[in-house]
Amino acid sequence: MSKLLAVAAVAFGLSVAYVDSRPNWDDTGITAVVVCAACGLCGALDPLRPWLWALCIGVWIPAYGITVTGNYGSLLALAIAFVSAYAGAGLRKILAPYATLTDRA
Repeated sequence: MSKLLAVAAVAFGLSVAYVDSRPNWDDTGITAVVVCAACGLCGALDPLRPWLWALCIGVWIPAYGITVTGNYGSLLALAIAFVSAYAGAGLRKILAPYATLTDRA
């Protein structure tokens, strides 16, 4: 399931970065909430690798922002992705502490 979730996370991250890069899209708040929710959900679904989910989803916005427009402020999206992925993983470990141990068995 982890590989399937990684593929879905990369596809979702690319689609969010695509929408964020459109010239008519000027709503950073919605993009941040979508990245936050997606990383939190992936972190809760697989709490053993929250760093992976943050990178799979959140790296595409700064990659585009830095390479194409030279906007280093877009690294904030990656910070939001890491915080929310670790928050989702932490919430999963608090609410279901033994589920992660039995999921891998």
